[in-house]
Amino acid sequence: MNTVTNRAALFDVDGTLTDTNHLHITCWWEALRQAGHQVPMHAIHRAVGLPGEDLLDHLLDADRDRTGDDRMSAAHDTLYATYFDRIAPLDSAAGLLRALSRAGWRVLLVTSAKDRELDALRTAIGADDVITDTATSDDVEKGKPAPDPVRHALELAQVPPERAVFVGDTVWDMKAATRAGVAAIGLLCGGIPREDLEEAGAAAVYRDPADLLARLDASPFGRTRTG
Repeated sequence: MNTVTNRAALFDVDGTLTDTNHLHITCWWEALRQAGHQVPMHAIHRAVGLPGEDLLDHLLDADRDRTGDDRMSAAHDTLYATYFDRIAPLDSAAGLLRALSRAGWRVLLVTSAKDRELDALRTAIGADDVITDTATSDDVEKGKPAPDPVRHALELAQVPPERAVFVGDTVWDMKAATRAGVAAIGLLCGGIPREDLEEAGAAAVYRDPADLLARLDASPFGRTRTG
């Protein structure tokens, strides 16, 4: 790829750069169980990637008593925090970010994680030297699959949608990116099937960051125009 400075590489984190989706599934399962909700893990898996409040809305009855929502979210956060020092990056996650940075891309994270959780994830990835900014669900009115987090990242990067590429692992990522007019790349390492990612708008699908890095020039990154 030619070196330029006016393109943005936007990345989800959980399940995309770090091997954490199934940790979230387990922690949400236990938090829900403690509150008296028996929700199967496969259903939780499909909801991972949504902000906490939206995840609970997706999994539980819409007309439920919501007074326990904060306790469930806090229980999830407490359980998940026990894994902070063991979070593992996915293969070549840092290498992918650095390769894009060397090619002139602005690298931004677009995530629902915040505070200590985000710090732990960034430490695990080990590429803070090339991450230029982070857009979280707290920065916008609506999180993924709404386009708001992606649009906020574009504002931070100061690039238009046609000069950005978003990489994620869930249908919520693909929908958020395409609704913002950004080319979306899906990764299978989060556990969501290829067909679901493509149906949600993925322009291309790769196994994991290492697979994308190996085929970077032929990916939507290599085809995104400069301006």
